[in-house]
Amino acid sequence: MEIKQYIKENEARFMEELFSLIRIPSISALPEHKDDMLACALRWKELLLAAGADEAMVMPSQGNPLVFARKHVSDDAPTILIYAHYDVMPAEPLELWKSQPFEPEIRDGRIWARGADDDKGQAMIQVKAFEYVVKNRLLKHNVKFIFEGEEEIGSPSLNNFIKEHKELLKADVILVSDTSMLGADLPSLTTGLRGLAYWEIEVTGPNRDLHSGHFGGAVANPINTLCGMLAQVIDKNGHIAIPHFYDDVEDVPEAEREMIAQIPFDEKKYMEAIGVKALKGEKGYSTLERNSCRPSFDICGMWGGYTGEGSKTVLPSKAYAKVSCRLVPHQNHAVISRLFADYIQSITPEYVQVKVTPMHGGEGYVCPITLPAYQAAEKGFAKAFGKKPLAVRRGGSIPIISDFEQVLGIKTVLMGFGLESDAIHSPNENFSLDIFRKGIEAVVEFHLNYD
Repeated sequence: MEIKQYIKENEARFMEELFSLIRIPSISALPEHKDDMLACALRWKELLLAAGADEAMVMPSQGNPLVFARKHVSDDAPTILIYAHYDVMPAEPLELWKSQPFEPEIRDGRIWARGADDDKGQAMIQVKAFEYVVKNRLLKHNVKFIFEGEEEIGSPSLNNFIKEHKELLKADVILVSDTSMLGADLPSLTTGLRGLAYWEIEVTGPNRDLHSGHFGGAVANPINTLCGMLAQVIDKNGHIAIPHFYDDVEDVPEAEREMIAQIPFDEKKYMEAIGVKALKGEKGYSTLERNSCRPSFDICGMWGGYTGEGSKTVLPSKAYAKVSCRLVPHQNHAVISRLFADYIQSITPEYVQVKVTPMHGGEGYVCPITLPAYQAAEKGFAKAFGKKPLAVRRGGSIPIISDFEQVLGIKTVLMGFGLESDAIHSPNENFSLDIFRKGIEAVVEFHLNYD
């Protein structure tokens, strides 16, 4: 049976299986969802076995459990390791959702729910393509699966897990569907990812909250101070001011800059889609270079003082911020983490105390387009979407990808099917049914062309 017909005849089942996963609120960031993490892992185990895996198991880690499964074809055949994650981001703010985040709905040709794209929908693409090639006896190589439950919090347990289970995870290449394309009619394969460094900052001023009338103007306000300190991190040209931050940053090669310049990109539509009237970034680089090939610094959240309803004239004792840097290949996140902490301490005025706590991080990654598995993925996209995919770097981070390379010594092909309009991590996350179908076709073609 042809893959299009197989999808058509089985799509109702595919959706119900996907929905059974989405209905489990596997939010790794919130400890009250610990039981949901195990429930989601167990459900994936059932689905992998049903899809044709020889064995599947839920394995413990230092944090949330992992799902491992495999299908053995031959000792002489190459092995593909398929990675995905089953945890999702928190759904808040709930009032901005048009439907319940964990009760999936199909509207306007799209699945609407948290995890519809990231990463339950994309993981399901991989599993259903695997199901098809197994049931039709088309699988020529061995396949392993490793699904984790901590990607959205930086995969803190996975590095140790892969070190402890190197033989179990031994493979020739890794395949991941957790990235995006340039557009529904503009298929693309991700060839590079930025790394990440993340911190929490605590600024302490007076030993208690103070009356702003009695003390305002005489005592430093930690929130004001924190704002002033963070404002110094980026200069007027969008350049990050941390000493030695750029020591290991390679200039984007001119040939690559020319390739990026040829990517169809409508800056006006880009701005309209996110509701801004102008763009801002590092001087001397295009928008597509800034958000993929260059480092960045962002304040991800700030809080302190009184934020409840009404007013309270308080000069707060403490202020907090969560900040991050996207890094480029060759920047070591541990080195950058130390440089940032040292820099913040160096600009801390004497009237406050500052504590910088590193959180999670990871390295950037680059995939060579000469890799046989990349070329098989390229053929898969061409078959499903009717045109050869563009090779692009993306600005996001999947820290575990560099860990896979360092520990297992193998490359990863990033065969993602998301779109910017899918609103991952945001209210009203969604995933196109048409892309879902084409994704399955593309991965089937990958399996047929990889050997």
